[in-house]
Amino acid sequence: MLHEVNIASMAIDPTSNTPILILKSVKGDQAVPIWIGLLEATSIASALRDIKFDRPMTHDLFKNFIDSLDMVVSKVEVCDLKNNTFYAKIYFVSQEKSFHMDARPSDAIAIALRFHAPIYVHDKIFEKSQMTEGDFEMLNQSEEGKKWAEYLESLSPEDFGKYKI
Repeated sequence: MLHEVNIASMAIDPTSNTPILILKSVKGDQAVPIWIGLLEATSIASALRDIKFDRPMTHDLFKNFIDSLDMVVSKVEVCDLKNNTFYAKIYFVSQEKSFHMDARPSDAIAIALRFHAPIYVHDKIFEKSQMTEGDFEMLNQSEEGKKWAEYLESLSPEDFGKYKI
């Protein structure tokens, strides 16, 4: 079964200094943490805040390409978790056909945000990750962690909570 999710928050893993994206189910209290790259975290944050750059970033370029083909992204699914690696699919639709592609969840979510497409998580992901509130610490005292934390702190919780995916 699929569960629609929203981006609940972004944090830094204090152990690995890696950004974590927290997805929370719309109709429930289930949540799943996904460790992502710094560039993908920045792309997701810029989409959430509707920040436009003079030149298109990678996910913006991909959206422009899909738009030029008269296609849309209808949804994104985080569909599997194997050996601590998350898997996702991006679903495309045009007048002629529909298909899906394998993707990293961070890229799929960054693209879904640009298309205002819903994000779903499969039951088995929630079962395998078993995350509840308070399972992670958001403090990081390294210089890199402090820089990232300052950036994330400039984003208010309302910025993330108001985005319905």
